[in-house]
Amino acid sequence: MRQHVNPLSRNFKEIERIPSLIEMFGNSKLPLHLDIGCAAGEFLFELALVNASWNYLGIEIREKLVKNAKLKLREREIKNLYFLFGNAHNILNEIQSKLIIQNIKSISFNFPDPWFKKRHYKRRVIQPEFINILSNSLQKGSLIFIKTDVKDLFHYMDFTISSNFNFKTIDIKDFNYFESFNPTEVKTNREKYVAVNQLNIFERIYIKI
Repeated sequence: MRQHVNPLSRNFKEIERIPSLIEMFGNSKLPLHLDIGCAAGEFLFELALVNASWNYLGIEIREKLVKNAKLKLREREIKNLYFLFGNAHNILNEIQSKLIIQNIKSISFNFPDPWFKKRHYKRRVIQPEFINILSNSLQKGSLIFIKTDVKDLFHYMDFTISSNFNFKTIDIKDFNYFESFNPTEVKTNREKYVAVNQLNIFERIYIKI
Protein backbone atom coordinates (compact mmCIF):
# COMPACT_ATOMS: atom_id res chain seq x y z
CA MET A 1 0.00 0.00 0.00
CA ARG A 2 1.82 3.09 -1.26
CA GLN A 3 0.04 6.02 0.33
CA HIS A 4 1.93 9.23 1.05
CA VAL A 5 1.24 10.55 4.55
CA ASN A 6 2.99 13.74 5.61
CA PRO A 7 4.71 12.84 8.92
CA LEU A 8 5.04 16.53 9.77
CA SER A 9 1.27 17.03 9.85
CA ARG A 10 -0.17 18.50 13.04
CA ASN A 11 -2.39 15.43 13.24
CA PHE A 12 0.55 13.46 14.63
CA LYS A 13 1.48 15.91 17.38
CA GLU A 14 -0.95 14.36 19.86
CA ILE A 15 0.19 10.94 21.02
CA GLU A 16 -2.23 8.32 22.27
CA ARG A 17 -1.46 6.62 25.56
CA ILE A 18 1.37 4.13 25.06
CA PRO A 19 0.81 0.86 26.97
CA SER A 20 3.53 -0.59 29.15
CA LEU A 21 5.50 -3.62 27.98
CA ILE A 22 3.51 -5.78 30.40
CA GLU A 23 0.28 -4.63 28.72
CA MET A 24 1.66 -5.19 25.22
CA PHE A 25 3.15 -8.63 25.56
CA GLY A 26 2.48 -11.96 27.22
CA ASN A 27 6.09 -12.07 28.44
CA SER A 28 7.59 -8.60 28.76
CA LYS A 29 11.02 -10.01 29.63
CA LEU A 30 11.74 -11.24 26.09
CA PRO A 31 14.16 -9.21 23.92
CA LEU A 32 12.31 -6.51 22.00
CA HIS A 33 12.60 -5.61 18.31
CA LEU A 34 11.05 -2.46 16.86
CA ASP A 35 10.08 -2.20 13.18
CA ILE A 36 9.47 1.39 12.09
CA GLY A 37 7.15 1.76 9.12
CA CYS A 38 5.72 -1.73 9.50
CA ALA A 39 2.82 -1.16 7.04
CA ALA A 40 0.13 -3.82 7.55
CA GLY A 41 2.49 -5.89 9.67
CA GLU A 42 2.85 -9.00 7.49
CA PHE A 43 6.61 -9.10 8.12
CA LEU A 44 6.12 -8.90 11.90
CA PHE A 45 3.30 -11.44 11.93
CA GLU A 46 5.57 -13.95 10.25
CA LEU A 47 8.46 -13.16 12.58
CA ALA A 48 6.30 -13.43 15.71
CA LEU A 49 5.03 -16.84 14.65
CA VAL A 50 8.40 -18.35 13.71
CA ASN A 51 10.35 -16.82 16.60
CA ALA A 52 8.45 -16.90 19.89
CA SER A 53 11.62 -16.03 21.83
CA TRP A 54 11.37 -12.34 20.85
CA ASN A 55 8.75 -9.61 21.25
CA TYR A 56 7.97 -7.47 18.19
CA LEU A 57 6.64 -3.91 18.12
CA GLY A 58 5.57 -2.18 14.91
CA ILE A 59 5.00 1.54 14.41
CA GLU A 60 3.10 2.69 11.33
CA ILE A 61 1.92 6.17 10.29
CA ARG A 62 -1.06 5.00 8.19
CA GLU A 63 -3.90 4.53 10.64
CA LYS A 64 -6.00 2.18 8.51
CA LEU A 65 -3.14 -0.29 8.27
CA VAL A 66 -2.64 -0.25 12.05
CA LYS A 67 -6.34 -0.82 12.71
CA ASN A 68 -6.36 -3.80 10.35
CA ALA A 69 -3.19 -5.21 11.92
CA LYS A 70 -4.63 -4.90 15.43
CA LEU A 71 -7.84 -6.63 14.37
CA LYS A 72 -5.84 -9.45 12.84
CA LEU A 73 -3.71 -9.62 16.00
CA ARG A 74 -6.76 -10.08 18.23
CA GLU A 75 -8.14 -12.78 15.96
CA ARG A 76 -4.89 -14.74 16.04
CA GLU A 77 -4.21 -14.12 19.75
CA ILE A 78 -0.48 -13.62 19.22
CA LYS A 79 1.14 -12.60 22.50
CA ASN A 80 4.58 -11.43 21.33
CA LEU A 81 3.44 -8.76 18.86
CA TYR A 82 1.98 -5.26 19.19
CA PHE A 83 1.28 -2.28 16.89
CA LEU A 84 1.29 1.47 17.49
CA PHE A 85 -0.13 4.18 15.20
CA GLY A 86 1.62 7.49 14.70
CA ASN A 87 4.81 9.29 13.80
CA ALA A 88 7.70 7.20 15.20
CA HIS A 89 9.76 10.30 15.95
CA ASN A 90 6.99 11.81 18.07
CA ILE A 91 6.14 8.52 19.77
CA LEU A 92 9.71 7.71 20.79
CA ASN A 93 10.31 11.29 21.93
CA GLU A 94 7.50 10.99 24.49
CA ILE A 95 8.48 10.55 28.14
CA GLN A 96 6.17 7.53 28.40
CA SER A 97 8.26 5.78 25.72
CA LYS A 98 11.57 5.96 27.58
CA LEU A 99 11.22 2.60 29.29
CA ILE A 100 10.26 0.97 26.02
CA ILE A 101 13.29 2.40 24.18
CA GLN A 102 15.61 1.25 26.95
CA ASN A 103 14.37 -2.32 26.43
CA ILE A 104 14.76 -2.32 22.63
CA LYS A 105 17.49 -4.64 21.39
CA SER A 106 17.18 -3.78 17.70
CA ILE A 107 15.34 -1.51 15.26
CA SER A 108 14.64 -2.03 11.56
CA PHE A 109 13.84 0.49 8.82
CA ASN A 110 12.74 -1.65 5.88
CA PHE A 111 12.29 0.11 2.54
CA PRO A 112 11.04 3.42 4.00
CA ASP A 113 9.29 6.01 1.84
CA PRO A 114 12.12 7.68 -0.16
CA TRP A 115 10.38 11.04 -0.57
CA PHE A 116 12.30 11.64 -3.81
CA LYS A 117 11.85 15.42 -4.10
CA LYS A 118 14.60 17.33 -2.30
CA ARG A 119 12.12 19.65 -0.61
CA HIS A 120 10.52 16.57 0.95
CA TYR A 121 13.73 15.13 2.44
CA LYS A 122 12.62 16.55 5.78
CA ARG A 123 9.74 14.05 5.68
CA ARG A 124 12.05 11.03 5.56
CA VAL A 125 11.79 8.92 8.69
CA ILE A 126 15.52 8.96 9.46
CA GLN A 127 16.52 12.46 10.52
CA PRO A 128 19.49 13.67 12.62
CA GLU A 129 17.18 14.62 15.49
CA PHE A 130 15.56 11.19 15.47
CA ILE A 131 18.91 9.40 15.45
CA ASN A 132 19.99 11.60 18.39
CA ILE A 133 16.94 10.42 20.35
CA LEU A 134 17.88 6.80 19.68
CA SER A 135 21.53 7.53 20.44
CA ASN A 136 20.66 8.99 23.84
CA SER A 137 18.10 6.33 24.79
CA LEU A 138 19.14 2.96 23.38
CA GLN A 139 21.27 0.65 25.49
CA LYS A 140 24.85 -0.11 24.49
CA GLY A 141 24.91 -2.99 21.99
CA SER A 142 21.51 -2.17 20.47
CA LEU A 143 21.33 -2.56 16.69
CA ILE A 144 19.84 -0.54 13.84
CA PHE A 145 19.09 -2.24 10.49
CA ILE A 146 18.41 -0.25 7.32
CA LYS A 147 17.33 -1.72 3.99
CA THR A 148 16.18 -0.08 0.75
CA ASP A 149 16.25 -0.47 -3.03
CA VAL A 150 16.80 3.28 -3.53
CA LYS A 151 20.52 4.03 -3.69
CA ASP A 152 20.18 7.75 -2.97
CA LEU A 153 18.03 7.04 0.09
CA PHE A 154 20.53 4.47 1.33
CA HIS A 155 23.39 7.01 1.18
CA TYR A 156 21.22 9.57 2.93
CA MET A 157 20.31 7.18 5.77
CA ASP A 158 23.85 5.87 6.07
CA PHE A 159 25.31 9.37 6.29
CA THR A 160 22.73 10.45 8.87
CA ILE A 161 23.33 7.48 11.17
CA SER A 162 27.11 7.36 10.68
CA SER A 163 27.36 11.05 11.54
CA ASN A 164 26.31 10.15 15.09
CA PHE A 165 29.46 9.00 16.89
CA ASN A 166 27.49 6.59 19.11
CA PHE A 167 26.79 4.26 16.17
CA LYS A 168 29.33 2.05 14.44
CA THR A 169 28.85 0.00 11.27
CA ILE A 170 28.85 -3.81 11.49
CA ASP A 171 30.04 -5.91 8.56
CA ILE A 172 26.92 -7.73 7.36
CA LYS A 173 29.04 -10.66 6.16
CA ASP A 174 30.17 -11.29 9.74
CA PHE A 175 26.74 -10.79 11.32
CA ASN A 176 25.03 -13.84 12.78
CA TYR A 177 21.34 -13.45 11.94
CA PHE A 178 20.53 -16.60 13.88
CA GLU A 179 21.10 -14.72 17.14
CA SER A 180 19.06 -11.70 16.03
CA PHE A 181 15.36 -10.82 15.85
CA ASN A 182 15.21 -12.54 12.44
CA PRO A 183 16.89 -15.96 12.82
CA THR A 184 15.38 -17.43 9.65
CA GLU A 185 15.91 -14.22 7.65
CA VAL A 186 12.23 -13.61 6.92
CA LYS A 187 11.80 -11.12 4.04
CA THR A 188 9.35 -8.25 3.75
CA ASN A 189 6.92 -8.14 0.83
CA ARG A 190 8.94 -5.32 -0.72
CA GLU A 191 12.16 -7.31 -0.45
CA LYS A 192 10.51 -10.29 -2.14
CA TYR A 193 9.32 -8.00 -4.95
CA VAL A 194 12.78 -6.50 -5.37
CA ALA A 195 14.39 -9.95 -5.49
CA VAL A 196 11.93 -11.24 -8.11
CA ASN A 197 12.61 -8.19 -10.28
CA GLN A 198 16.37 -8.56 -9.76
CA LEU A 199 16.80 -5.05 -8.37
CA ASN A 200 19.62 -4.02 -6.06
CA ILE A 201 19.14 -4.04 -2.30
CA PHE A 202 21.24 -1.72 -0.15
CA GLU A 203 21.52 -2.56 3.52
CA ARG A 204 23.64 -1.85 6.59
CA ILE A 205 23.72 -2.66 10.29
CA TYR A 206 24.83 -0.29 13.07
CA ILE A 207 25.58 -0.95 16.72
CA LYS A 208 25.29 1.47 19.63
CA ILE A 209 28.73 1.80 21.20
